[in-house]
Amino acid sequence: MKFDRLRLTGFKSFVEPVDLDILPGMTGIVGPNGCGKSNLLEALRWVMGETSYKSMRGSGMEDVIFSGTNTRPARNHAEVVLMLDNAAREATAEFNDSDNIEVVRRIERDAGSAYRINGRDVRARDVQLMFADASTGSRSNSLVKQGQIGEIINAKPEARRRILEEAAGISGLHSRRHEAELRLNSAERNLEKLEETITNLETQSRQLKRQARQASRYKNISGQIREVEALSLHLRWQQAVDAVAACDSELVDARKAVSEAGVASAQASTAQSEAQASLPELRDGEIAAAAGLRRLKLEQDNLDAEAQRAEEMIARLQSQIDTVLQDVARETQSLADAEAQLTRLAEEEAEIRASISDDEQAAEAEAAAALAEAVTTLNDSETAYDAANRAAAEYAARQQALEATLAQNAQRRDRLMAEQKQAQNTRGDVENAISADFDVAARRSELQDLDKKDAESRQALTDAEAIYRAARETQSAAADPAREARAALERLVGERDALALLFERQEDDAYAALVDDVTVTHGYETALGAALGDDLEASPDVDAPAAWTRLGAEALAQKLPDGVESLAAYVAGSSLLTRALSQVGLVERAQGDALQAALLPGQKLVSQQGDLWRWDGFSHKAEAPTGAAKRLAQRARLEDLQTAIPKAEEAVAAAVTAQDNARDAVDAASRAQDTARINAREAGAALTEAQKLLSEAETSVAAQNEKLKALDGSLRRIEEDLSELNGSDANAQEALENLGGQDALLQAVETARGEVDAARLTHGEKRGALDGLKSRREARDAQMQRLSEDEKQWSQRKVAAGSHIDALSERQSATEKELTGYQDVPANLAERRAKLADMVVEAEEARKQAADALAIAESRLSEADSQARETQAAVNQARETQVRLEATLDGNQQRLDETAQRVREALQIEPEQALAISGHDPEKPFPEAEAMESKLEKLRRERENLGGVNLRAAEEADEIQQQIDTMTAEHEELTSAINKLRHGIGQLNREGRQRLLAAFETVNGHFKRLFTQLFGGGSAELTLTESDDPLQAGLEILAHPPGKKPQVMSLLSGGEQALTATALIFAVFLTNPSPICVLDEVDAPLDDANVERFCNLVKEIADETGTRFLVITHHALSMARMDRLFGVTMQERGVSQLLSVDLSTAEQFAESGRDKMAEKDNLETKSIG
Repeated sequence: MKFDRLRLTGFKSFVEPVDLDILPGMTGIVGPNGCGKSNLLEALRWVMGETSYKSMRGSGMEDVIFSGTNTRPARNHAEVVLMLDNAAREATAEFNDSDNIEVVRRIERDAGSAYRINGRDVRARDVQLMFADASTGSRSNSLVKQGQIGEIINAKPEARRRILEEAAGISGLHSRRHEAELRLNSAERNLEKLEETITNLETQSRQLKRQARQASRYKNISGQIREVEALSLHLRWQQAVDAVAACDSELVDARKAVSEAGVASAQASTAQSEAQASLPELRDGEIAAAAGLRRLKLEQDNLDAEAQRAEEMIARLQSQIDTVLQDVARETQSLADAEAQLTRLAEEEAEIRASISDDEQAAEAEAAAALAEAVTTLNDSETAYDAANRAAAEYAARQQALEATLAQNAQRRDRLMAEQKQAQNTRGDVENAISADFDVAARRSELQDLDKKDAESRQALTDAEAIYRAARETQSAAADPAREARAALERLVGERDALALLFERQEDDAYAALVDDVTVTHGYETALGAALGDDLEASPDVDAPAAWTRLGAEALAQKLPDGVESLAAYVAGSSLLTRALSQVGLVERAQGDALQAALLPGQKLVSQQGDLWRWDGFSHKAEAPTGAAKRLAQRARLEDLQTAIPKAEEAVAAAVTAQDNARDAVDAASRAQDTARINAREAGAALTEAQKLLSEAETSVAAQNEKLKALDGSLRRIEEDLSELNGSDANAQEALENLGGQDALLQAVETARGEVDAARLTHGEKRGALDGLKSRREARDAQMQRLSEDEKQWSQRKVAAGSHIDALSERQSATEKELTGYQDVPANLAERRAKLADMVVEAEEARKQAADALAIAESRLSEADSQARETQAAVNQARETQVRLEATLDGNQQRLDETAQRVREALQIEPEQALAISGHDPEKPFPEAEAMESKLEKLRRERENLGGVNLRAAEEADEIQQQIDTMTAEHEELTSAINKLRHGIGQLNREGRQRLLAAFETVNGHFKRLFTQLFGGGSAELTLTESDDPLQAGLEILAHPPGKKPQVMSLLSGGEQALTATALIFAVFLTNPSPICVLDEVDAPLDDANVERFCNLVKEIADETGTRFLVITHHALSMARMDRLFGVTMQERGVSQLLSVDLSTAEQFAESGRDKMAEKDNLETKSIG
């Protein structure tokens, strides 16, 4: 089976359909890093059934689908097609009927992968097995990916063994063995479940047999309950019938009393109705009189309120008129004031305009010129004054500096004297504080005492902890015996319960075995089992299929050989065995053969170990004890357990008591430890506090000492400063005395000051004259502006006052008109109020008369109501009696119906028939109903005590037995299948070992030769390590490069490791050649010389095996040795493309071109010649 072509569509970076022709020889695949070369190898592995997305360098299998670029959208599916040449018919039988095989794997997003072979859907497993049988596959060592050389180098020996498995061609065998083991495990689990089910069904069968017996008893009790319940229900039904008849008679009398009381009540109701009929007219009259009175009073209240409102309105209108008159007077005055102000403003404006003259501008110009001349004179005099003043100022400054120095020195001297006095006082206070406040020695003594107490408390804590640890150890030591005692007791109890359950199950058999009645001296059970064997399983019941018949309790007359003791001396419990045991002798094992010839017919010899010698020459050596012997031993063991369990319980109680005592000791030690820990903590805290106080005291003393030192330094500095001040005062006093020329400087300053003052006076006068002219002009302009604004404001006020006066006049006229309308209202209202008062008096009298008539009628109605209530009460009493009797009758009838219904529900008959099925003689007196119910309850409790009863137990037992028979047959079939699977797995293992060892020898031979060929010398070999089983062993490589000592792989250089791993891969390949081999950058770590050897080896293997090589490489020498090259490019980012060049054809074209060029050169040479 040969690989022809690989087609990729939408696989990783190959978005467009790409065909890679896999031709004979070596095909190189080249291209820059990251262009998608390795995607071709991954596509080949993927279509061959790779299931690991990590092997595809993805986070999920859907990552093999083209994910899109900036210019291309993502695809929703990817497909890889592998075309195979099967002309040699080397494929698996399922697909071996075609010359060409097309394997397709397609994946769609969110849909998973699908496989097809020649258009038919198949499983991934089918694809993997087809390639595994062809010595290749997705994980075959013939597909060497990047880094696989390093993986082989760093792999563990066990992992390297898988390379040999592929060379041996047992990868598919491993898969089949794994499947067989899975089926074996499944069958064994099914067998266990089946055995468990059979055991459960057998248990259910025994339970159903017991339930069938219980169901029979249940039916008998149920029959008795039916008879007793029928009689009890009959008695209750008869009582209900009698109660209904008695209640019916009383109800007739009650109905007659109700009729008589109804007549009296009707008469009283008639009188009540007559009295009631007169009330509505009287109530209406009283209501009408009261309503008329309320209406008149309401109208009276309204008139009073209306009169008050009219008076208030008159007062308000009069007040408004007075206010309007005041406003008119005020506005009239404002109008007069405005006219007066306008007249005054016009007069002032005329006066100001009359005072303006033409000479003011000329006077203002002359004043400005005089001011400029005065400014020049002032500037010259100020300059002279500044010069004189600076000279005098320098002299005064020098004098003042010296005087200031003397004054500052005096102030500093006073300050230093004060500081000196304060420092001396502070030093005395510090010395007093050191001697009085800090007794460091006493605190050190207290600290020593506390330190001692802390040590004692810590020692006490250490002792308490030691006691606690000892108590814990004692508790732990006591726990193990208690645990062991409990475990021993549980084992004994469990064994006893198991044996008791076993004997209980055996007791459930229809016929008890004789062995259950026999008691054997401990140790002789095996001897009895050897003597009687399965006969002990027979029953003492003569009705059993296999039974012991009582023929007499005496022993037979014939004697055993001399010196032989009868086994009967060790067996008791049943006289049925006397005759048989009298002919069984007990001997030592060494005596049996010698004494066998002396046995009489029917006699036997047995040893305590279970050997048997019979009178007819038959003998049997001891082996596993018989079932009866085991049963006897188990019964003896049960008796021993009954004796041992009380002792074990006593041991458990003692161990538990010891454990409790140890626990109490631990609790006490824990409390003592806690107390000691608290004491230690308190002592430590006290010690820490004392250390803190001592530290504070020592720190304070040290601080005071430092303060004393600082004060002493300050006093020395003050004395030095005072001495320095004395020298400074002397120098300043001397410089002050040497100053001179002060009077001349002062005279010059005074002269210049006089000139400046005169110039300033002249300047002030000129400035004042000019400012006065400007001020008068500006004041006049401002006054004219103000007069204009005032005139405008007063004009506006005049207009506004006139408008207000007109509006107020209109408001006054309206208000006076409204007041005139209200002045007659109070008199009219007074007249109406007087008339209304007379009407109110008349209405009150009418209402009183109507109320008196209504009171008389209501009194008559009250008497009639009382009489009607009395008669109605009598009617109600009679009706209540009637209703009560009717309810009683209904209750009795309901009880009768319920009793009848209970009879129908409980017995499925009519009540009249209950007596017939109760079995009671009607001529005899009936028992009390309570006694029958008590008997019925007793029977029901007895039936309930039976618990749940399965009435179909017998039928279910038969069904369970059928299931047991069916499952027993299935058990035999499963057992046979398991045996066949185990045999098949054993054959697979044997075949695998044979093929693996043969492949190891072949691979080792190839490896030695290839190693020497690649290294140009040296030697190497393979060894199996870590296990004697080849299928579990590891593969270790020992290499001996030329000129070096033998070494393991990990000690070789990187290039040597690569060549060694390459030799191993090709050795495996030569052992079981694959139709294709892919080498992904295997030559990367090799230098030029080794690349040349590597290429020679690949070429040699390709020619020898016919394998088609795909070599992914970056090495120029490797490219030159290829038969053809495929270039993978990525001109568009993220999209791979495939280009091909046939180097053999290219070389032929190149040689042809060179020949033509040579011929052309020759012709040109001849022409020149």
